[in-house]
Amino acid sequence: MTWFPQAAAVLRSRRVRVWARPIAGAAILAAVVWRVGAEPFARGLLSMDVSSVASAVGLIAVATAASAWRWRVIAQRLGAHISLPNAIASYYRSQFLNAVLPGGVLGDVHRAVTHGTDAGSLAQAARAVAIERLTGQVALAAATAAVVLWTAPAFGPTVLVVMAIAVAVVALLIGAMTLAHRGRGIIRREWAHLRKGVGSGGALAQIAASSAAVLACHVTLFAVAASAVGMRLPIPQLIGISLVALLGAAIPTNIAGWGPREGVVGWVFHTAGLTAAAGVAASTAFGLLVLIAVVPGAFVMLVSALRGRRTHGPAAFGGTQTP
Repeated sequence: MTWFPQAAAVLRSRRVRVWARPIAGAAILAAVVWRVGAEPFARGLLSMDVSSVASAVGLIAVATAASAWRWRVIAQRLGAHISLPNAIASYYRSQFLNAVLPGGVLGDVHRAVTHGTDAGSLAQAARAVAIERLTGQVALAAATAAVVLWTAPAFGPTVLVVMAIAVAVVALLIGAMTLAHRGRGIIRREWAHLRKGVGSGGALAQIAASSAAVLACHVTLFAVAASAVGMRLPIPQLIGISLVALLGAAIPTNIAGWGPREGVVGWVFHTAGLTAAAGVAASTAFGLLVLIAVVPGAFVMLVSALRGRRTHGPAAFGGTQTP
């Protein structure tokens, strides 16, 4: 058993943790391609038209503004102040980075670091981003559970079983943390910050309203993508599938957004009595529309780089400055 400590050390290494997520995403994407072939991906990519792209740009603009508002409310309560225009610009940038970089979370990390540098409090800025993402995911999970339970006959028992297993796993992880003294300390500390960030009735109402707006925009965008590839579904079923797709997209093991989302959507389409290929086509169209709609984040990065160059000179970009 001398290999066990060595294997444990390898698994704990930073390099393994960095590469494990994109490798897992690539494996999932490869499995989806092996299962349904390349045709659904091509179908989704070729389904774009001017109206669907325009709808995506408008819907993502509203969702970005609502998300930025949610983030700003939490950050202000934690003492890491940010103006709404800056929050919207930073959120666009983080979404673009999430869409083009592996893992789907590096944009949020960049948003936290940039805001922390500007606000002079990296710890509180990082907490604000973490709490903002957590509240969004909790709202998504709650809405998904409610809609899927409401439309359970349209999905069959498999989705319900998977949801129950997911809830049990989360409960076990939280329970395991509470058993350890260090884990209890971390939970108490972060719970206090969470209560501070969302604790008041007014803040909670703003966060709930903004989360509802974000979900409505993304569900509508998935409906646009499904329509673009020729899918016509009953509205309750379409909402349920859209929310499950968003949960799949939130899994942080992807390659520039691709991988788990296509696997989850293909699976839920299959459980709903449709074809996995149709789900992959709709998911591909959705992913492409989101990517197009967050391109303004690239312009935010360009403007930030130009401002940095004017402020700091060539040294800010790897050049040299003369004294």
